[in-house]
Amino acid sequence: MQMRHSPRSLAALLSAALSFLPGCESTKSSGPSPTDPQTQQPAPVTTGAQSWQNARVGDRVTYSFSANQGAGMHGGARALSGQAVLEVVAVQQPWVWVRMSFEDAAGKPLAQAKLARELIIPVRADTTRPLDVPHRGQATAEKPSSAGRTWEAMRYVEDSRPVDGPLQTRVYANEPGPLYLTHGLLEASTELAGFRTPGGFSVTLRELREGEAGAKATPPTLERPLGPGAYYDRRVEVGPSPTVQRVCFGAERGFILRTEGPVDTSAAPCSDFSQAEPQPLEDVLLTLPWEALTTEWPPASAASAVPAKFTAEGREVPALTAQRTETVEGVQRVLSETWAADPWAPALAGLPYEARFQSLADSTERVASGGKREPEGSTRLVRWGTWAEGSQK
Repeated sequence: MQMRHSPRSLAALLSAALSFLPGCESTKSSGPSPTDPQTQQPAPVTTGAQSWQNARVGDRVTYSFSANQGAGMHGGARALSGQAVLEVVAVQQPWVWVRMSFEDAAGKPLAQAKLARELIIPVRADTTRPLDVPHRGQATAEKPSSAGRTWEAMRYVEDSRPVDGPLQTRVYANEPGPLYLTHGLLEASTELAGFRTPGGFSVTLRELREGEAGAKATPPTLERPLGPGAYYDRRVEVGPSPTVQRVCFGAERGFILRTEGPVDTSAAPCSDFSQAEPQPLEDVLLTLPWEALTTEWPPASAASAVPAKFTAEGREVPALTAQRTETVEGVQRVLSETWAADPWAPALAGLPYEARFQSLADSTERVASGGKREPEGSTRLVRWGTWAEGSQK
């Protein structure tokens, strides 16, 4: 059996980008050994529990970003720049509702489909378990000035150029304070080296704003969730026992949580994140522009696609379907893929970000003698919804 698609996590969806960003090879506590003479003991990303519990409507951080990729296998050189914004838009403890957006220098939406719409992130401010992710690299203290302030900070540099890897740098404020949304991130940069395609990425704190005490706002609906507060299900037909896999997203104190497994009909949706590995929210803020720059949307194979309709639980989504044939070791197969014609279509309201940019359905069929097609496997989005308190509006 030969499958051409399987559901991908947010981390997997962005894995190429994450591997080029500082500290993102893994969300596990796998920092360098304290005995390494070239590297200091990695400090953990602080959870900022108290800051999240004191979150106020209007708390906001803005970063300038730029990314470039030289000419290579993908074609000509590419560049992208703008600003990334995280802002608290509602607080109903234990929930803090954060809006993420990407804009050009003038504050207008970017043209790239993957960055064109605001995303909503409900974040729990209370503590359910320890959440720590170490900073990686050699650490040095400094006092940078950024957003009109001077900060006590640590610079972390991880230089993998001797082994054809990237040079990665991050600067974090020792006390995140109003930068709790991003664990105190002041700046980050990545310089690719040893890869076939040169390029790099940088982000710098541009502005921060603290909200007014006592400000109130109604929590937004999860029409366009980054992921936290929502889930989606895929039916996977491989072999004699089809399964339905559920991908659940949560967020706690600035960390994104993700779980995936068979649907448990005996439990409420997304009721257990105890085994989910934390991914700092700033990793996503850093990664999405890079991923938008370096991957195509729509996929190249969509050039030969034809209009179609995709239906799931009564929702009809305008779609594109493409088919192609492939012959491997004398066996011919027909591969089919279906994508949303518009990943932000109203019919997809509530669908987590990562699923919007995957295929909605795909299948592999083996062409037997006489031209008869025999199914070998398929996946299909069958359901999605919200689980966070206050999100079912």
